[in-house]
Amino acid sequence: MKYQIGDTVLILHSEEEGQIVDIINDKMAMVEVRGVRFPVYFDQMDFPYFKRFSQKKQQPARKEKKYIDDLRPEKTSPVPRKVDGVWLSFLPVMDTDEFGDEVVITLKLHLINHTEEAYQFDYQLHFFGQKDFELRNSIQPFHDFYLHDIPFSDLNDSPSYHIDFSLVKPDKKKASHYETSLKIKPKQFFARIEEIRKQNLATFSYKLFDTYPNRAEEDTLELGSLAAKGFKVYDAREARRHLEPARSVVDLHIEKLSDNWEHMSNLEILGIQLSTFEKFYELAVAHHLPKLTIIHGVGEGRLRDEIHELLRMKKEVKTYINQYDPRYGYGATEIWLKG
Repeated sequence: MKYQIGDTVLILHSEEEGQIVDIINDKMAMVEVRGVRFPVYFDQMDFPYFKRFSQKKQQPARKEKKYIDDLRPEKTSPVPRKVDGVWLSFLPVMDTDEFGDEVVITLKLHLINHTEEAYQFDYQLHFFGQKDFELRNSIQPFHDFYLHDIPFSDLNDSPSYHIDFSLVKPDKKKASHYETSLKIKPKQFFARIEEIRKQNLATFSYKLFDTYPNRAEEDTLELGSLAAKGFKVYDAREARRHLEPARSVVDLHIEKLSDNWEHMSNLEILGIQLSTFEKFYELAVAHHLPKLTIIHGVGEGRLRDEIHELLRMKKEVKTYINQYDPRYGYGATEIWLKG
């Protein structure tokens, strides 16, 4: 192969020099120029040695002496970079099959930051509501960050991408965090890949947000005027005193919840278990518990899957995990709640 990782190359259209950091396929490489990485076709770059050699050989004409009055004015400041939001970018990696046709074998995912802010992020890849991959890191302004590869065949399982952003330098006027998610149907994904093939493009991207949001303003209510009109007004901060105590561990085995469960159908049992989960989840949130453990058992996994699907939609959940625990085996899910 003409190029290898580590080679210094010249980008023909911009005449900038960069370094090859990855070989994507037999037609394309990932090049880094001044800290920014992007894919480039081999026919759009060359080795810079001829340019350097020719520049050295060309002897400039003898310069006349210049005096202070003849000095050039200072260079104008560079054109500011375009601010157009934060993106999730997909780079299809091609290969040739046994029939000589080009096929996509994998997708490289990058997080692209085209804003002037630096962000901490928590990235998660989910399949059928289950977390398959997680990465926590930060991304600087006008940089891209390689996340991971996804086999092309996995697109048929409708993966969903979840990212929680926060500012590296907190700002009281800005939100403490910003969550966003992206789920693309396989048909739409395949259409985008075919589209960039026709346009001879290397990547396609989805915008996650334009600008990081401001802190939400709390609604205020004139309670004094309501009390004067005869309404009973309660302080919500005192409401927790009248609630049932919360539990940090909740066992959803049906024999723990009902004495007459033997005569119930599977649907009735599942309904009682889910309503009990919702009750103690709301109590945990109201009492500001940092963590809640739900014991759902192993079985066929239906109760676990239903709970995980509910957790994925709840805004108070920071993260959750179903992993081996010496007390419950794989039969419990640990939930961490936001403060």
